[in-house]
Amino acid sequence: MASITIRNLDDGLKGRLRVRAAEHGRSMEEEVRQILRQVVGPPAESRNLGEAIHRRFAAMGGVVLKLPDRDPMPEPPSFD
Repeated sequence: MASITIRNLDDGLKGRLRVRAAEHGRSMEEEVRQILRQVVGPPAESRNLGEAIHRRFAAMGGVVLKLPDRDPMPEPPSFD
């Protein structure tokens, strides 16, 4: 496990942290770890926009769209 040192911590903030830790029955270090867990949270599962949209609407049963027929691609212009 990694360690971190926080310098120049305001005395008032340290005091409030000590009181908060005591209220929760934890050490100050454990209180800080808990605060960081809550604020930072777990890493995001996926940053794929398509998957995120699919997950959002999958619970609604999805939608089947009728796609229009496509015309063949036109011939490119000739610059002769």
